[in-house]
Amino acid sequence: QVQLVESGGGLVQAGGSLRVSCAASGIAFRINVMSWYRQAPGKQRELVASIINGGNTNYADSVKGRFTISRDNAKSTSYLQMNGLKPEDTAVYYCNAEVLLLGGNTQTAWGQGTQVTVSS
Repeated sequence: QVQLVESGGGLVQAGGSLRVSCAASGIAFRINVMSWYRQAPGKQRELVASIINGGNTNYADSVKGRFTISRDNAKSTSYLQMNGLKPEDTAVYYCNAEVLLLGGNTQTAWGQGTQVTVSS
């Protein structure tokens, strides 16, 4: 099993920066992909960014050039650096991990979410 714990959310002014973190713990053979999603009130959860083992990344068009996803494999932690924040970035940000368990099964794990609020 894998547990994900997010931290770093908060309130920032438009144009500001924030970094959210996702720490994974538990028994897993490998974390294949780590991603960040977000969900604003009344809207569907959307993929913001993801990073695979080889380091390749992808981003939603709305955050390209402003957000950067990274991972520290030694710490089993992913980070989402958010710069140039806009009010429309306000959402609950969720960490996601696609993992291969020691028993050979796969698991998609979700964190509890961390609130990011950007004031105008």
